[in-house]
Amino acid sequence: MNVAFDLRIERVVPISADELYAGYVDTELLKQWFTPVPWRTTEAEVDAVPGGIFRTVMCGPDGERNEGTGCVLDARPGRRFAWTNLMGPNFEPLPLGEGEFGFTVTIDFEPVGEGSRYSAVVRHVDEAGMRTHDEMGFHDGWGAALDQLVELMTRRRG
Repeated sequence: MNVAFDLRIERVVPISADELYAGYVDTELLKQWFTPVPWRTTEAEVDAVPGGIFRTVMCGPDGERNEGTGCVLDARPGRRFAWTNLMGPNFEPLPLGEGEFGFTVTIDFEPVGEGSRYSAVVRHVDEAGMRTHDEMGFHDGWGAALDQLVELMTRRRG
């Protein structure tokens, strides 16, 4: 593992670890927050078991479309969710398309007071992929998406 190719985001948020986890594994919830506005997640498929599918389709305001398919690596309710785009369902190797970069996402959820600590690590295959992801606005984008998840779950509470 080369941590030099990692991008990280960590925050304490005012929702539970179970709510954070549900936001990733419930596709109807995932579609409502996963992509920072003005982009939208129009399709999602999640089988939250190791070897299961993690698939999203993100659409931009000018007709851009980004489809990503990967493999769930770890799914522990209220504790951890992890996936990679280097494999598809059933741990089948998955070739990357032109312009794509390989990564593995591990997100840990930890209860803290009235909320939770959200810790995401995105490990990239190489420096070029990490730089591309960073230059796409990783920190701002993932931060905005997390804000959207918190807002969604807070709204659902009533």
